Amino acid sequence: MKKPLRLLPDGLRRAPRALAAGADPDDKAWQRAQHAARRWALAGALAGALLAAVSYAPASWLADALFKLSNERLLLAEARGSVWTGEAVVVLAGGPGSRDASALPGRLHWKLRPSWRGLKVRARQECCINGELKLELRPGLSGFTLLLPARPDGIGRWPARWLDGLGTPFNTMQLGGTLALATPGLALQVVQGRARLSGSVELTLQGISSRLSPLDQLGSYRLAVRGDEGGGGAQLNLQTLDGALRLAGDGQWTGSRLRFRGQAEAAPGQEGALANLLNIIGRRQGALSIISIG
Repeated sequence: MKKPLRLLPDGLRRAPRALAAGADPDDKAWQRAQHAARRWALAGALAGALLAAVSYAPASWLADALFKLSNERLLLAEARGSVWTGEAVVVLAGGPGSRDASALPGRLHWKLRPSWRGLKVRARQECCINGELKLELRPGLSGFTLLLPARPDGIGRWPARWLDGLGTPFNTMQLGGTLALATPGLALQVVQGRARLSGSVELTLQGISSRLSPLDQLGSYRLAVRGDEGGGGAQLNLQTLDGALRLAGDGQWTGSRLRFRGQAEAAPGQEGALANLLNIIGRRQGALSIISIG
């Protein structure tokens, strides 16, 4: 026979549940501590994995980033080591879809170290850089600033033939000679794709020659780039130091746009030797070859 159910007042029916809920407060505290410990352990594991990924990031990551940033014109080929300490072959290329490429001899070695403002970069390459090149990269909300300290004695010297990798017209002219770079200090700020230059840099083209001319040398030239504080861009000036081919011109670099107007002409008595080259450099206008970019 079933025993009759005993109906209890509401207060008595709720009492056992209330007692059960508050019977072991230490158990609930222990459970909360367990959940918190699991969350902290997961967060620690993720942070550790992220730190390991950054610390041991392969040099190829830096190569890919530089390749994209330069619109596929500068490549760190055969990259070895890590993003922080690595080496690679430096290659100039002609951009998207181009098959032109030219590599510097030897390998570029670099070291990246974080600082409270950004990254400090040290680079050396026996063929081309004078000693050790030091740079500082400061990231911003929508861009970055690249700082180059004063190197009036020269940053380095590169073979002019390296420019063949950029494609037309360099691969046609096949220049000989050297390119020397020097600066009294430079700051390049890039914000949302627009560049702003402070300071100056000089590129000296020394003992330049070309397969398009029978002359052993065309001459030596200097391209000066100076920051335009008022316009936010840079002013360019090209002048001839010596030689049979005379170049002159001025330009302006504003944001991502380059405008340059100049001319080339042969020294007296060298017109025949330079006729073919003058036809390629620019638009012929009598004895002059007019150079127009942008």
